Amino acid sequence: MSSLEELRQNRIQKLFKLKEKGINAYPVVSERNLDLVEVVEKFSSLEKKKSVNIAGRIMAARVQGGLAFCDLDDGTATFQVLVKKDEVGEDEFNFFTEVSDVGDFVEFSGSLFVSKRGAKTLLAKKWKMLSKSLLPLPEKWHGLSDVEERFRKRYLDLIASPEVKKRFLTRSVIVKEIRKFLDSHDFIEVETSMLQGIAGGTNAEPFKTHHNSLDVDLFLRIAKELDLKKLLIGGLPKVYEIGRDFRNEGIDVTHNPEFTMVEWYEAYSDASKQRVFVEKLIRDIVEKVFGGTSFEFDGEQIDTKEPFTVISYYDMLKRLALLPNPESASRDDLALSATRFGVKVESGDGREKIMDAIYKKTCRPKLISPTFIIDYPANMFPLAKRVEGRPELIDAFQLVVGGMEIVKAFSELNDPIDQAERFAEQEKQRSAGDKEAQKTDKTFLEALEHGMPPAGGVGIGIDRLVMLLTNQKNIREVILFPTLRPKGEN
Repeated sequence: MSSLEELRQNRIQKLFKLKEKGINAYPVVSERNLDLVEVVEKFSSLEKKKSVNIAGRIMAARVQGGLAFCDLDDGTATFQVLVKKDEVGEDEFNFFTEVSDVGDFVEFSGSLFVSKRGAKTLLAKKWKMLSKSLLPLPEKWHGLSDVEERFRKRYLDLIASPEVKKRFLTRSVIVKEIRKFLDSHDFIEVETSMLQGIAGGTNAEPFKTHHNSLDVDLFLRIAKELDLKKLLIGGLPKVYEIGRDFRNEGIDVTHNPEFTMVEWYEAYSDASKQRVFVEKLIRDIVEKVFGGTSFEFDGEQIDTKEPFTVISYYDMLKRLALLPNPESASRDDLALSATRFGVKVESGDGREKIMDAIYKKTCRPKLISPTFIIDYPANMFPLAKRVEGRPELIDAFQLVVGGMEIVKAFSELNDPIDQAERFAEQEKQRSAGDKEAQKTDKTFLEALEHGMPPAGGVGIGIDRLVMLLTNQKNIREVILFPTLRPKGEN
């Protein structure tokens, strides 16, 4: 029998002892009436009360003769509890020390006082088991050699590491601030379909499923874009959605198959106006999280105070990838350049996809300060409007910070004829072997033919934004339950 199983069996025996005494180790009702953070903050006034009820998980316990000290944590704070033999009686004291363990959830009622060592403490008069733990908490969690166990058992990671807990609390703040910012600018939050007949809105391979009753294949959405633009057509001028998207793609330090995006669309706007809006949002979030305009990421100090840099896509490739003529380079020339950079090229990859792979390998890692990239090739983003007077380019931008793409945005294409032609070009790329090229969505084209106002649309990867603002290099560190290969499978 393993040592862990021995510990488990020992705790099960304690559970039996509770049952033998007629005690339900998992009762329905708790009489707790104060969060521990309230006890800490209002200690002076609460100290005058005869009795308060608190509860939480025992994080540490030590017995000294007739005294049993417990560190209790309820998720809001940690507080010391003293169970004293002279106070509860010898039998009750012995029973408590016999059946309780670190990890148990216990309720205590008693009076508050300050110990000789100056610690705020509750002197217990009564105790009640709320949930008997059968497995121990990790003692030296960060010493584990299998780091993936932290992701598989995130609940233990949160318990053992205050830094991890703080990171996810920061994530919550970031999402709240995004929502607050958009709400304050009169956007309305909506919910669109996750199951779609055609997965559109970006270039990615979808997950496929089947609905039994309708007997149709459906796809998990890869983006929210097409549904949200239908709402612009329907007369809602400012809409946004925060939620999960799903892409059947590789897993690496910046990609997880399911991830969180915020997308918003504003009628009578365009990409240039949205650049100003995005910059204001990023600066606002940084201020809320850090209380200033700068933060550290991967050893670099990033400041959002100054206006963000703006560079065209082709100029960036010329400067940072040293491509002499990316605008006119043939597919073969680009493939040769990609090979020199160690970038793999598939037979079905077109010019734009190869160019994008070169950019990701050679240019993006060098963009540390907030940088807007503008003026992309027309075939790169088939849902974006062309630049006025330069039809070979599209009016779009991406924001890169710390070497990561954080934001993608367009002046949204509202010409149904042009959109149909773009879809047709995407279908050709699919036929040539590009699994991520978009399919023609006839329902969206029909909606577009009813007329959509000019609009600016933005998508922000919340996971990557959290990575940036919490100084993490792996996306799995900012997703509570990242996608992992089942344990034991190669």
